[in-house]
Amino acid sequence: MPTRGFEIVSQYRDQGVTLPQRQTQNAAGYDFCAREDFVLKSIWRYDFIRLFRLIKNEHPLTEKDFTRASKILKPLLVPTGVKAYMQPNEVLILANRSSNPLKRGLVIPNGIGVIDADYYNNDANEGEIFIQMVNWSPRDVVITKGERIGQGIFMPYLLADGDAGNQQARTGGFGSTQF
Repeated sequence: MPTRGFEIVSQYRDQGVTLPQRQTQNAAGYDFCAREDFVLKSIWRYDFIRLFRLIKNEHPLTEKDFTRASKILKPLLVPTGVKAYMQPNEVLILANRSSNPLKRGLVIPNGIGVIDADYYNNDANEGEIFIQMVNWSPRDVVITKGERIGQGIFMPYLLADGDAGNQQARTGGFGSTQF
């Protein structure tokens, strides 16, 4: 029985999706590629500057300002077309490529992504992995299909003493765990 690895999400099997690979013999991370061309717009293109000025000048923001900002100042999900399987006591950690922030202004806003073992083949999206990204550079960045955008590292994890574990089954896909 396979221990851990990657598969192409069924609906993208014939679309030239690239499975993650390590690029060197001692690389820890498996490089994930974009499943399609994707434009990451610069946050500076939106009314970010207007909002920044209002905040800087201590102007009260209206509910309309907050609503508008929450629609545009958020990460975008870059699709990979890939899912990962692993053992129940393992996790796949998604990290940025070191060149993304320095050369392109692209960041993963939460620092890392966590892919749990039960994300694989979930009902909502079959476990497709998306990489959250924000473009801090002044220009839009075009990510091309097959371009490396992030990396994943399989890791075991430990449980705390006395952890009985929540026996609730995953009911959704990306960001589905809610309290």
